[in-house]
Order: sequence, then C-alpha cells, then structure tokens
Amino acid sequence: MSRPIQIVEVGPRDGLQNEKIILDPAARAEMVLRLEAAGARRIEAVSFVHPRLVPQMAGAEEVMTALPSAPGRSRIGLVLNGKGYDRALGTGVDEVNVSLSVTDGFGLKNQGLAVADQTAMLADILARRHNSDGTGTPVPALSATLSCVWGCPFDGEVSVDQVSERVAALAGLGVTEIGLADTIGVADPWAVTRKVEAARAAAPDATLRLHFHDTRNTGVANAYAAVQAGVDVLDASVGGIGGCPFAPGATGNVATEDLVYMLERAGFSTGYDLDALIETARWIGAKIGRPKPSALSRAGGWPA
Repeated sequence: MSRPIQIVEVGPRDGLQNEKIILDPAARAEMVLRLEAAGARRIEAVSFVHPRLVPQMAGAEEVMTALPSAPGRSRIGLVLNGKGYDRALGTGVDEVNVSLSVTDGFGLKNQGLAVADQTAMLADILARRHNSDGTGTPVPALSATLSCVWGCPFDGEVSVDQVSERVAALAGLGVTEIGLADTIGVADPWAVTRKVEAARAAAPDATLRLHFHDTRNTGVANAYAAVQAGVDVLDASVGGIGGCPFAPGATGNVATEDLVYMLERAGFSTGYDLDALIETARWIGAKIGRPKPSALSRAGGWPA
C-alpha cells in the first residue's frame, strides 16, 4: 500500500497544555525542532491563549521567534477568538487553527462562547482575512477544529445531526479543512465511521482532519476506523502526552509513534522516522518528569 497518511504533530500544544511541569519557550522550541527532524511536516507549535488560563502555553511569541525558517514545514498556532488570531498574525505562523465546539457547554467553558457566538466569531476572522490591508504580509492558512464531536463533559452525548449541522456551517463559511476532535476520548470505531460519513456528506469538498484522545484506550482503534473511512489527515502527540485543561478527565492523545508504527507496518506512508520519534518521546518524558503513556516509547519498534 502506498497511500500517504499525514500526521499533524500536536505535542508542543495539546501535548504540553495539560502537564503540571511548565516548559519555557526555549524548551518548547527545541521540542518543535526535534519533531521536525523526526519527520513532522505540520506541527501545532503554539497556542495563543491567555497565560493566566493556560500557563503552559505562555510565551507563544518567544517560541516562534526561536524557530528558524524551515521551508517545507508548517508551524500552526491555535486560537480561540479574534484576539488570539491577531496575536498569531504577528508571529509568522504558517497556519492558524481556530478551536470551536459542537456543544454550548464546552464552548462556554473553553472560550466563553456558545455555539452561535463561536460561528459569528469565526465569520469575523474570515471576513478580516479576505479584507487584508494590502501590505503584502502573507495571511496564514486557516483551519477549524470542532471539539467534543463524540461527547461533551458538560452536555453529554453528541448526535450525528449536531455534528452535521456544525460541519455544514463551517463549510458554508468557506473553511476548507475541518477537524473533528474526540476531546474526552469517548469515541468507538463504529461511531467514528458514522460521524465521518455524516461530516463528508455535510462538507464534501472539505478535508477532514481527525483528532483522537486515548483516554479510554480506543485512540488507535479510532484512528484505524478513520483511515478505513477514507480520512488522510490525523492528529497525534509524541509520547501520547496531552489533554484539555477545560475538560475534566480528558487525558492523553494518540501517541505519534504508536500511530506511525501501526500505519507503516500496514504499508501506509507517513514520512516519519520511528526511531527518532521514540527518542523524542523519551526526551519529552524526561523533561516533564513522568513516564510516557505510549507503548512504543517503552517497547521500541519491531523488528528492532
């Protein structure tokens, strides 16, 4: 099989944002560079959120300043609102990923906005992108990720219709890459298939990017289901670290090295160096002072 699967590395953002030990901007920039050396082509490098709310993400500007230009690489900045977007524009990020929610409950907790207000906020950002000031400054690419697609810690179960409506709304605004995130790790492979099919029907021209947490040990199985359903872009976090500080019990992302191992063994192409990923997973584990959740960082690849 030669089908390529793009893995977007989210460790420097989603991986670190829920850790007790806070890394300084220099260490976070080093993490980005190590991951790029291991094969990451797209990487969520920073998050433009208020440092009082997520102190682990403070100093996003310093992280970006410390990163040398890297042709062929794309550094992504996550934003929650227009203020975050304005900060991102001043840093030279290659992409902006706007975080939204399928539910009012999580939207209000995560960014203080109900679903309708999130849509209006995104529409304003998109309008400003299309009406740039003519200075010639490149406008970063833009994607949007929907949180809590398979379940919300505050509103409970999320229906297929809710997902379809939100995806259709984003596509109607002109968003060309739409992320579907299992923020609290409650999905199962069959539910993944159903919601991928619904999202594709609601936005047939958009690229779907899926983001799984391994909270309940279903992350790799869900990634498998996504690939089988035709998804070619998946998020993962080196070492399996991560979680959401605004979603109770939301732990660990799918580990990049575990996902790469599964896909490469099956014959898919990811462009990653598995040994370098494992080494980076062990390095970040030492930095945050705890064992890594990923299986590959403990067992290593095979054949050895």
